[in-house]
Amino acid sequence: MSGSGDSTRAILFALGANFAIACAKGVAAFFTGSSAMIAETVHSLADCGNQLLLLLGMRQAKRPPTPDYPLGYGKEIYFWSFLVALMLFSVGGMFSLYEGVHKLSHPGKLSNAWWAIGVLVFAIGAESVSMRACIVEVNKARGGRSFWRWFRESRQAELVVIFGEDLAALLGLVFALIAVFVSMITGNPLWDALGTIAIGVLLIVVAVFVAVEVKALLIGQSVDANVQADMRTFLESQPQIARVISLITLQLGNDIMVSVHAEMRDTGTPREMIDGINAIEAELKRRFPTVRWSFFEPEMEGRGRDDQDYAPTAG
Repeated sequence: MSGSGDSTRAILFALGANFAIACAKGVAAFFTGSSAMIAETVHSLADCGNQLLLLLGMRQAKRPPTPDYPLGYGKEIYFWSFLVALMLFSVGGMFSLYEGVHKLSHPGKLSNAWWAIGVLVFAIGAESVSMRACIVEVNKARGGRSFWRWFRESRQAELVVIFGEDLAALLGLVFALIAVFVSMITGNPLWDALGTIAIGVLLIVVAVFVAVEVKALLIGQSVDANVQADMRTFLESQPQIARVISLITLQLGNDIMVSVHAEMRDTGTPREMIDGINAIEAELKRRFPTVRWSFFEPEMEGRGRDDQDYAPTAG
């Protein structure tokens, strides 16, 4: 069974790395005039803002339920994660495309290229540290799944965003390094402009994939398929339950809502059946600590109607 990664740790690593990188890139962009370096500076600054938004979203999501929001504010992290994806698309990707196309039309001579190369090497090292910290947390959550399958199935929106950001940042730095190096050895600034456009395309592609995943959570997804399967196995193993008619789950940030419709075996009086249901719900919450709300609809054995059981799907 897959667990969950420490999103806060991954975000703080990314924030520290991006702030240091943004400062270094800004200095290099000033001395070199490289459009790829300017794009990367803006990208890193945008990433710093994105990580602050994620931290804000995680804090807001922990607010207790109110009469207006009886299931709490857990899904608020999805809103902030979607906003980060939009910023990655616009501030990062679209600005890079604009800068690259502008440089194609008005090429400028690349100067002090070794400044850019030195800063990019430093930035790749710093971003690699951040990426490693993120992968450590992703590995806790993905279990035996591939990275792609985890990305498609994960219910931790903030960790999905950080993983996408870190991956885009690391690949973008490699693109920028190649662009600056080739421009330096050929003396042709065209390569610098092409590198900037490649960075923009990369950021837009990653932002779209992240936005698609977060959108699914915003609409309302069930819990991870493996977790739902474990819940069903647990319920079917209870001696009081003859058959699980339907099991519906809803991911609400870090919390889970569970609705169970089941045929109950004849265990005696109604009071005894109620006590049995209460015991099942208590054990369910003990085994699955993220279950915050559970709703149980019993039917007498042989009288249960078939409900549609919404099985979770990836995406």
